[in-house]
Amino acid sequence: MRLSAPVKAAAQRLTLPFLIFVSALFAVLGKADILLFDHARVLLADTLSPVFSLATKPIATVSDAVATVEDVFSVYRQNQELREENDRLLRWQEAARRLAAENADLRGLIRFAPQGAVSSIAAQVIADSGGAYLRNVMVNVGSNDGIQRGQIAMTGEGLVGRVVEVGTHTSRILLLTDINSHIPVTIESTHDRAVLDGDNADQPRLAYLQAKSEVIAGSRIVTSGSGGIFPPGLPVGVVSSTGGMRVQPYADLSRLEILRIIDFGLDGVLLQSAMPAPKPARGAKSNADASR
Repeated sequence: MRLSAPVKAAAQRLTLPFLIFVSALFAVLGKADILLFDHARVLLADTLSPVFSLATKPIATVSDAVATVEDVFSVYRQNQELREENDRLLRWQEAARRLAAENADLRGLIRFAPQGAVSSIAAQVIADSGGAYLRNVMVNVGSNDGIQRGQIAMTGEGLVGRVVEVGTHTSRILLLTDINSHIPVTIESTHDRAVLDGDNADQPRLAYLQAKSEVIAGSRIVTSGSGGIFPPGLPVGVVSSTGGMRVQPYADLSRLEILRIIDFGLDGVLLQSAMPAPKPARGAKSNADASR
């Protein structure tokens, strides 16, 4: 249906005034009922607040879970750091204890000044051949350091043994508990003489003691000097048991670390070797047979 030209002209003339009227009407209504709009907005917010609360709970839960995981990793990392620090402290503590023990041994060697010594040198134990059949140790000094067979090995507490094998840079010490060790000694309180025989036990025994000798537990044993191998008066130990005539050495032979090798300038009778000779292999010819 087509409108006529006069109708179109009238509609175009009325459109603009109509729109201006509607705009003015809404402006007046907005000004008049602003409280109504505010009330409606508050009512809508109250109505939707439970929905907003439920929507924010999962986010808060996830945030708390993430924080908990971060705390767990932080505690784990701190625990690892504390473990590493504890290991370092334990290593330092062990080193400090070892140095303190070595310092105590060195102080004992410094305080010990045997009379009649021509020369002496400190030596460190580098190997222990202790066992059921041998009681000897190896030290880190040898012929290049002036060590000779027969020299005396001592600690600050007392006699340890004597040098029986000498190499260029190492030496072997026969302990007084070895079965091959036989040391002339004296009971200091009675002046009775005996021989301290090693038998691979922790406490060597007194042998060849006179039957009339009155030896009591705690009697001090020193070297007698007989045979010219050991000088007289070196501290050896104390009688621990009169039943078996056992002697407890002053030196702790189970934890030897630092010794003093002493040359007393003695030329006593020494065997070529106090160590048991190795058995020849089967089929091997002896030197005597080889020279024939």
